[in-house]
Amino acid sequence: MSGGAAAVAAARSAVGARFRLHGRDPAEGLDCVGLAALALRAEGYAGEVPSGYALRSGDAALVSARLDALGLMRARDMRAGDLLLCQPGPGHLHFAIRDVDGVIHADAMLRRVVARPGPVPWPVIAAWRTSPMLSE
Repeated sequence: MSGGAAAVAAARSAVGARFRLHGRDPAEGLDCVGLAALALRAEGYAGEVPSGYALRSGDAALVSARLDALGLMRARDMRAGDLLLCQPGPGHLHFAIRDVDGVIHADAMLRRVVARPGPVPWPVIAAWRTSPMLSE
């Protein structure tokens, strides 16, 4: 699998996993950072996965800079498998994985990982991919 397919497959495999704050294991529960890590690892990313909740602080520039520093590539367009940094509300940031027909994300309100069809429901600040060849 390539071109984001592995990230999508990993995220889809987590649909239904319970939501757990700071969760990093689908069997125990995931939050949005845990789901992002699962998808990135499926694409072959072996680097550090950020874990601090400064990631959800609302400082999009700081979070974007941290993701850039990890070696992820900014995507100019959104494709399936991309890691999306979204802003669902004032002072709140959220990660989601772009799917072919929507997004997959760890939904704190529904208390589980869900696939949400249709357009991305929140403003997208930026998108990243694991491979430079996939960034074009």
